[in-house]
Amino acid sequence: MRKSLRVLAAGAACAVAGAALYGAGAATAGQSTANSTHEPYNIGQLVKDIDTYYGTTADANGVYQASPDSPYARDLARIDADARSHIDKAARKAHRRGEKPAVVFDIDDTLLLSLDYEKRTNYTYNDADWNAYVDRADRPAVFGSPELVRYADSKGVEVFYNTGLGEARRAAAVANLKKVGADVNLDPAHMFLKDKANPPAYLKDCATPGNWKCTTVQFKSATRKHIEQDLGYEIIANFGDQYSDLGGGYADRTYKLPNPTYFVS
Repeated sequence: MRKSLRVLAAGAACAVAGAALYGAGAATAGQSTANSTHEPYNIGQLVKDIDTYYGTTADANGVYQASPDSPYARDLARIDADARSHIDKAARKAHRRGEKPAVVFDIDDTLLLSLDYEKRTNYTYNDADWNAYVDRADRPAVFGSPELVRYADSKGVEVFYNTGLGEARRAAAVANLKKVGADVNLDPAHMFLKDKANPPAYLKDCATPGNWKCTTVQFKSATRKHIEQDLGYEIIANFGDQYSDLGGGYADRTYKLPNPTYFVS
């Protein structure tokens, strides 16, 4: 299962898209509202705000894409510029100290955009549909992310991937990342997926074979701890579209990419 919780994250989405939580329900002449009881933000309006934020359009094949001129793309460009500057400085500093710098990337909606899936399922989720979608291995890149992967590699920074995708999705993830140009370290030693049947020893506190109890934060932070303490790297940056991708420490700096379509606890 990709996500532990999928909801329309109204508050986060509105903050990102620049919308007011219940401003769309403001009264006009002769119209009363329920704002005094904190009426929730209207879902139909929220979807419109999300489409505006992404600049959502269907391409010639009917696949929903984000626009490179969208607010989403501009937000990503700002994050990318800051990350490049940090990676350059932190890598040089780490190398001077004799350390091994590394970066860690989530995959879903950090490197590979799932907007088409979200639109087609009306922002709902089930395992079968999601797995079939991932296995097609044709998701577009999140703007700038494959280039950032290659940039880190060019600076002598080891690239790792830390994703909530299940082990059965490994081949599809590799194929899709290659297709979008993030073809760096796509081997089992650098790509960490959820293996619920045979979890690694460093997850022993929350997972044993066939008995997975790890939260997203536990899984991802324990993996980063493994990269630092067992493999000997210094994680200078950790990238994810969910706060649960980033919580738990073991990274000098974290980068939260925008995602107004779902929330993972």
